[in-house]
Amino acid sequence: MLSVLPPSSEQRLQQIAQARQAVIHEGNSLSSSWTDSWIERSWQRCLVNGQRPEQQVSFDIIAPQALRRTEEANHVLVQAARPVLEKLGAAIASTRYFAILTNAQGVVVDFNGAIDRRDRRADLITRIGVDLSEDSVGTTAIGAALNELQPVWLHRGEHFFNANSAYSCAGAPLFGPDGRCAGMLDLTGVDTVERPELKHLVVQSARSIENALIQSRPHDLLIRLNWSSHSLGDDMDGLIALDPDGWVTGANPVARQMVPALQAGSPAAVHCSELFAMPYEMLFDAAKSDTLGYQQPMDVPLWSGLRLHALPLLRGQVAAPGRLGPRVAAPALPLKDVETALIRKAVNEAKGNVMKAARALGISRATVYRRLGGKAK
Repeated sequence: MLSVLPPSSEQRLQQIAQARQAVIHEGNSLSSSWTDSWIERSWQRCLVNGQRPEQQVSFDIIAPQALRRTEEANHVLVQAARPVLEKLGAAIASTRYFAILTNAQGVVVDFNGAIDRRDRRADLITRIGVDLSEDSVGTTAIGAALNELQPVWLHRGEHFFNANSAYSCAGAPLFGPDGRCAGMLDLTGVDTVERPELKHLVVQSARSIENALIQSRPHDLLIRLNWSSHSLGDDMDGLIALDPDGWVTGANPVARQMVPALQAGSPAAVHCSELFAMPYEMLFDAAKSDTLGYQQPMDVPLWSGLRLHALPLLRGQVAAPGRLGPRVAAPALPLKDVETALIRKAVNEAKGNVMKAARALGISRATVYRRLGGKAK
């Protein structure tokens, strides 16, 4: 089978120019061979907003009062991201790319890297408070990542405004402990060689920031999850934070993919017993045990019948892959606990309406309150 060579730099720019002509100037849709359909969607949003490619871009700083509110609201995000930004800045220093962190509205809250302040194009976009949202500066990796909620790579003329065609950028959204978008991480170069591999780097770095956000959240137990116990302890883990009573205080996107009961952005409180078919106290007990100096990973059953490997850690404990002992199997869940978990699930699905949940289960309202220990609303 013949391998298809990637297009040359000149061919890429020609493809971009043809796509711009079709969508922006002729009002047509791109052919099915154009794989980055999110770019077309972003261009179309810009056109609907009344923007034109030839317009100048102002790169405005938000008003002082709004800037103060933004800095206060994103303090935790900035603190969690700073070590990652510093490592990124060092890793990409020789490539003439730099890192930008924004909030969920596309406003810059931090940056790092080798920024050439003599180049106005680099200086303008690396100022705290500059608005780099799609509404403000058109199609960029920042605006696209925040609108599409997926990692993107953007090169030269794929930016909507002609004035931004010197930039090449990789971007990835950041999701907070509640599952909602908290901001985005961007790697940008000015008049640089196209490096689409930076999309992979920015995704990995975004995951590190998301995990730092989870670990900075108030919690008594942090559960690391993976399909294999051998990989527990790195940024590929799902993370779930619990309070002392077993209520979930946060989870990273990986955990939400592994455990369907963790609905992103749901206002309803979720208890650990709704996630795993076992008493949540066993997770706390495992974290407290330290057999012969080894941390004890566990097999934990999901309500679907699938089983995950888990490493429960008390607040302040750090996962040490070299110190993992043999896995501990979770026992079958007693019938009473199964019933309690089903009741809790019904109450959550009824959005806290105990009477509605009781009717759905065919039991009394008093039984619901008794089984949930008064925690039902």
